[in-house]
Amino acid sequence: MPVSETARFNVSHLQILDEHGTVDSALAPALSEPQLLTLYRAMLLGRRVDERMLKLQRQGRIGTFPPTTGHEAAVCAPALAMRSSDWLVGTYRELPARLMRGEPLESALLYYNGYEEGSPLGIDARTLPIQVILGSQLPHAVGIGFAMQQLGEEDTAVVAYLGDGASSQGDFHEAANFAGVWRAPVVFICVNNGWAISVPREAQTASETIAQKAIAYGFEGIQVDGNDALAMYKATQDALARARSGGGPTLIEAISYRLMMHTTADDPKKYRDEAEEQQWWPRDPLLRFRRYLDDQNLWNDDKEQELEVELKSEIETAVKRFESEHVFKPDAPFDHVFGTRSDEIEAQRAAFLNNLRLERADG
Repeated sequence: MPVSETARFNVSHLQILDEHGTVDSALAPALSEPQLLTLYRAMLLGRRVDERMLKLQRQGRIGTFPPTTGHEAAVCAPALAMRSSDWLVGTYRELPARLMRGEPLESALLYYNGYEEGSPLGIDARTLPIQVILGSQLPHAVGIGFAMQQLGEEDTAVVAYLGDGASSQGDFHEAANFAGVWRAPVVFICVNNGWAISVPREAQTASETIAQKAIAYGFEGIQVDGNDALAMYKATQDALARARSGGGPTLIEAISYRLMMHTTADDPKKYRDEAEEQQWWPRDPLLRFRRYLDDQNLWNDDKEQELEVELKSEIETAVKRFESEHVFKPDAPFDHVFGTRSDEIEAQRAAFLNNLRLERADG
């Protein structure tokens, strides 16, 4: 019998605002002036928080943390497209999006100083805690989407962030498989910055794109310029509309670049060429979006200076609250390992508290 073609697929790439400030007006989303300025404020806040936290970490005032610098458009634009009824399921590099969803900066500072008390946000926030284990949050995201279907919450969707490294994990593929079968209302946003810590993208997968992995699981995949805030908003808005209407999940591959270290415990100079980094700074999503606002006569240097003063004050207030006296239960982490008490965990709790008493006795 002759060989016949069963199916044919393609992956589209979306860019609306390029690094030179050129905008495709036909594709640009209909964002109001307040929405545009809210997005810019969130992106700039994320950048300034990174800078302040880096100083705090170098001074030994917080522990290691992962900077968001370079990812602001890929992280913040989807958060702007979300509704308060939607769920955000993230990893560890979406702090600006979490702040947009109402998470206090003080909570993040507590978390990065080793206090688990920085994690609880309340069920109404519909934002899951930071997840460090690559890809493990994705089955949870699909489970939430499935639960929303069962509860009849037709106006609810889930936005799940991941990195390119997580797309090589089994959890990603299991989540994508279930999402496709269940037509779960989930938007996967894979921020592809070219590096899974020190492993380059070409060493992770032979796929031409990460977006095409959606095809294998029966749903939409699109590649987007992740440094283009307008394109990221539109792609997410379209994907959320599809999810809410019963059209199933979407995988958005956001092409971006991590302009700083993976975390402050990492030295990127050991595994990537500094010239590569310098090629990406002109594509900085913050500079690109600022140029767009200027061209639309929505922004100027005076407004920028006012905002810088406002953000500095906001950040310093959060730092002061974080560094004020906190009385936390030292053995609180043992309370949340399981839903019920465990003899083994209780023995570990007792050993921990005993060691703590000995250390305090020794000064």
